[in-house]
Amino acid sequence: MREIRTVTSEEELRDIIGGPTELVLAKLADRLNELTRQFIERSPFVCVATARPDGGIDVSPRGDPPGFVRVIDDTTVLLPERPGNRIADTLTNLLADPRIALLFLIPGVGDTFRVNGTAVITDDRELLSTSEVKGKVPRLGIVVSVTEAYTQCAKALIRSDLWNPGNHIERSELPASGEILRLISLPDLDVSEHERARAERYARGDGLY
Repeated sequence: MREIRTVTSEEELRDIIGGPTELVLAKLADRLNELTRQFIERSPFVCVATARPDGGIDVSPRGDPPGFVRVIDDTTVLLPERPGNRIADTLTNLLADPRIALLFLIPGVGDTFRVNGTAVITDDRELLSTSEVKGKVPRLGIVVSVTEAYTQCAKALIRSDLWNPGNHIERSELPASGEILRLISLPDLDVSEHERARAERYARGDGLY
């Protein structure tokens, strides 16, 4: 592989892409308001980025009925922690480094909404009771203190045509999770049984709440 030319300074970068316009800079805010909070209240899906103690970065998806991330006030939101794989990258990262970034998506809407800030983990039962779904109250939640909040333009969604149903791909066209697991670490795994059991758990709703 040939040596790849790299851009190593902001001066070089700005020579190529230029700087943001005053209009773009004007949308940056240090809190939510009655308009921007609607992007959180209507969103059923958010990507959560946190920093690992070893210097790495993790991005994790979170999803629930629209509004599952609750706006407590203009500078505070609550993200309920639902059952997952128990690796708990996001949670363990926050114990070491409180920085967090959220990217909210709303189906059919091109604009996304970004929130940056710091976070703490809570097990406050009274606070978490408002995040009950199907009779289940989450045992933990992430309380985010907002330091930056702003809409992201729709260019990425336009270019990707993400919400176009005609572009949807059948899951069967991609490798099954069991196939990947077998290749990585479990050569004797019965992929068919693994996929069948997982599909049955999802159908019953096991472990979702």
